Amino acid sequence: MSGSTIKTIGTREVYRNPWTRVREDVIERANGQRGIYGVVDKDPACIVIPLDSTPEGDFLYLVEQFRYTVGARHLELPQGGWEQPDAVPEEMAHGELREETGLVAARMTYLTTLQIAYGVMNQKHHVFLAEGLTTAPPHPDHAPDPEESDLEVHRVRVADFEAMVLDGTIVDNCSVAAWGVYRLWRERRPEPLSNSQKRGQ
Repeated sequence: MSGSTIKTIGTREVYRNPWTRVREDVIERANGQRGIYGVVDKDPACIVIPLDSTPEGDFLYLVEQFRYTVGARHLELPQGGWEQPDAVPEEMAHGELREETGLVAARMTYLTTLQIAYGVMNQKHHVFLAEGLTTAPPHPDHAPDPEESDLEVHRVRVADFEAMVLDGTIVDNCSVAAWGVYRLWRERRPEPLSNSQKRGQ
């Protein structure tokens, strides 16, 4: 599935800040037609599925925050990046989970890596499942971003989360995609052996 049908003729950076780089490329398509392609480059990020399995059922921890670009508060899975191109994904996942929810995970399972909005943006999004959750003090090396000062944490039943996806309450495509990956992973992973099965081996 590799192979380019678009050739880059030239490129120039038109904007940069600590979080985002924007470039404008002159491109040539396979039919010889030339054009302009705007690309947003961002360092890799992660998204975490904090799953709390209890005798009362399965719960997720969501964060609610104001998203300036759409002018509204929204619920989503904890996610973010460190603005470091070489950040270790699992370390970043542990850090973002602790920073945004005050939780630490005994088990952090890598599920996959997605691309966020690759029609315009070049940013990898590492997806992790966090289990064995306990509370902890704020991360000593990663303070919350200023825009996260009003962040709220919600613990919701999985069934309620899925209902919010279907009724349009949750509109963050990264959260929905990560949950879809988790559901597929869960359906396909081998079931752990019971104690009786282990004794029979």
